[in-house]
Amino acid sequence: MIDWREAAHGAWRGARNGPTVTYGLIGVCCFTFLISPVSGLVPVQGTADAVLAAQSAYFQRWGVVPAELMSSEPRALLTPLTALFVHGSWLHLLGNMLFLYVFGAMAEERMGAVEFALFYLGCGYLALLGYAAAHASSEQTLVGASGAISGVLGAFLFLFPRSRVTSLFPFLFFLPLRFPAWIVLVFWFVLQWLAARSAGPGPGVAYLAHVVGFAVGFLYAWGRYRRGATVKAQAAATEGESQP
Repeated sequence: MIDWREAAHGAWRGARNGPTVTYGLIGVCCFTFLISPVSGLVPVQGTADAVLAAQSAYFQRWGVVPAELMSSEPRALLTPLTALFVHGSWLHLLGNMLFLYVFGAMAEERMGAVEFALFYLGCGYLALLGYAAAHASSEQTLVGASGAISGVLGAFLFLFPRSRVTSLFPFLFFLPLRFPAWIVLVFWFVLQWLAARSAGPGPGVAYLAHVVGFAVGFLYAWGRYRRGATVKAQAAATEGESQP
């Protein structure tokens, strides 16, 4: 017979010893999205214009507006943190959470829960701040966890360069192929860099925030762990997409 008390205790012990910060961040982001007017699950009174107005007000309140952030308004200084938990669509949310789930667990295990949490928030803040500094006059709102997750990718590149990553590349007809992490992540970074060079401050993907976050994450891991041993042997396989 199954000892349900022992099974429950084992499940609790596994959850407690697992990547609790990674799972917690995913949970907070998902919950925040579900209760937002963007999810479509929260009824908004009025016409379609009223729905769009509610969504716009939501982004303005919790997202980063570069012009306001660069003016050093007290409220605006907190928005690079709140914006990390706000997403613009279901696809935006699910793509980011997939990457956080895939790469965050191993990075958290290497850093420890408290350090990883501070690292994640710091990378996200600096990524959004870097984008705002480059587009200081922009009134477009910026939301999403991509900058922080890009920091996780940068740290992962230094800490686990030889771990195998299963990726889907559009130009290869989405065939699942396995490569060392350093190949996938360097290729991803180059794509973000090229896209950031041609992107403007208008609506769209904030590629520059990805570049800044990735660089901050890699440099932090290099400075913090370069005297220690990185994982040179093949680590447990991870799975991800070609874009976060």
